[in-house]
Amino acid sequence: MSDALFSVGEDMPPAYPAKAAWGTAPKLRQWQAEALERYFESPEKDFLAVATPGAGKTTFALRVAAMMVEAGRINRITVVAPTDHLKTQWADAAARIGISLDPNFKNADGRHGKGFIGVAVTYAQVANKPLLHRAKTEAAKTLVILDEVHHAGDALSWGDGIREAFEPAVKRLSLTGTPFRSDTAQIPFVDYQEDPDGIRRSKADYTYGYGDALKDHVVRPVLFMAYSGNMRWRTSSGEEMEAQLGGGSTKDITAHAWRTALNPEGEWIPSVLAAADRRLTEVRRSIPDAAGLVIATDHEDAKAYAKLLQAITGEKTTVVLSDDAKASKKIDAFSAGDQRWMVAVRMVSEGVDVPRLAVGVYATSTSTPLFFAQAVGRFVRSRKRGEVASVFLPSVPILTTLANEMEVERDHALDRPTNGVTEEFGASQEEAELAAANREDKASDDLNQGKFEALQSDASFDRVLFDGAEFGMGGSMGSEDEQDYLGIPGLLDADQVGLLLRQRQAEQVSRRKKVPGSGPVEPPEAVDHRQLMELRGQLSKSVAAWAARTGTPHGQVHTKLRSVCGGPAVAQASAEQLQARLEKLQGWFVGRR
Repeated sequence: MSDALFSVGEDMPPAYPAKAAWGTAPKLRQWQAEALERYFESPEKDFLAVATPGAGKTTFALRVAAMMVEAGRINRITVVAPTDHLKTQWADAAARIGISLDPNFKNADGRHGKGFIGVAVTYAQVANKPLLHRAKTEAAKTLVILDEVHHAGDALSWGDGIREAFEPAVKRLSLTGTPFRSDTAQIPFVDYQEDPDGIRRSKADYTYGYGDALKDHVVRPVLFMAYSGNMRWRTSSGEEMEAQLGGGSTKDITAHAWRTALNPEGEWIPSVLAAADRRLTEVRRSIPDAAGLVIATDHEDAKAYAKLLQAITGEKTTVVLSDDAKASKKIDAFSAGDQRWMVAVRMVSEGVDVPRLAVGVYATSTSTPLFFAQAVGRFVRSRKRGEVASVFLPSVPILTTLANEMEVERDHALDRPTNGVTEEFGASQEEAELAAANREDKASDDLNQGKFEALQSDASFDRVLFDGAEFGMGGSMGSEDEQDYLGIPGLLDADQVGLLLRQRQAEQVSRRKKVPGSGPVEPPEAVDHRQLMELRGQLSKSVAAWAARTGTPHGQVHTKLRSVCGGPAVAQASAEQLQARLEKLQGWFVGRR
């Protein structure tokens, strides 16, 4: 970093604070250095940094704080976090670089311990007594760090409390890995700008997305292992229903099938947990302390899943429940140990740092983009180059769409389209996806009210999703195709993962063409790779144009084309299949269906 960074403006920090002031501060990553420079160039009181989970937002924020203290611009720091565990995590991270934050500050007492330069508190604490925190903010030159700031809009009282308490701060640094929300609650201290469609969207001062972090080897590549299966349940009227999980049914049938799959008394969840454990065994060949996390819908399911895992592994499973006073200690002990599995409800889905998590099971009916992104964020943190993360999930459209759009960067929208959300292509930007997620959540809420009874489920391997492409043709549990993907090494760069997946796919196709007793297999006709590349490029441009015209996410356009024209994902589609999709798109543009 150049000295010019620190000479911009009269009150900028000196060329570099003494290293002793930072204790054992880690070397900055390139994005952190760039964000730091952008921060000190900005004359504004507020700064919003958006960085993908696992990228190192805490390190960046604490370096800002250390430099501000060293320069004499602040003499108090307040960190606001979503949970008690996270405020302790912040205090621990700050202590490692010589900054003392009190995570045990209580509103009732109103004082922090001696020797502390500030406090780490929760959003709920601030909202409970905003005037107390305002007085603390006014009494000193205060830097406020708002961690996962989208939570400040979770309730009207939270947002109002944050504004009241921290309006007098010298500087406010807001951090988030997911700046979008599933509602229109405004986030305090965030700048909103109107786009060409008249929708006000949040504007970040610095953004570092998952795609960039993956290229920089800051985060792990993620394999999504999708599992389908046959589900049977009884409705409130006594009618027995049966459907394939993710089989293109209505949203209500999909929600019922999904909930049936997650029932611990069926066969789907035990089978998927066993497959996930086999994957964890493979990963631990190269990462001996790698661990797994199951995210459950509720406490009852979490406890049941833990029993299933204990039967599968023969080892004790850590269970973390939100009402458990020892939850933080359990998470810390699990993070520091070598135990295989942990099961939790919601509290481990966001911000909690357990770097050895490498395998996950998304066993919850929660499907909003924000929750999904935060949940997957628990597995992407990379400790050394080449680590691969694997997340097992039900093969339902909303989840596979979110998995395919891992690299999509979203902003928080305050407004909704005035013409509403259409069934397919009438929504603006990501609004159709958000509305679909909310519909699924409502359907799941109905299920929890006793409107159905899960009767039977089984599991079958469906496909692997990686980098927006899909691999695998489905098969029974334990099939050769499934084992091809479960056995992928635990240490591979993203490019190596993509190459290996394509090789495995080709081997599976070759096996299917070899029918016993049919004699030698004729060599396939050579594929014109230049033609395929050209067609893929044309299709990509056409999809982008249609997405811009209709406000539909690219992934949903591709999904619609596949449902109409048939065939696999773009990466595996033939020239004829790609051409058919191009012609279908052309028909849409001229008004033909």
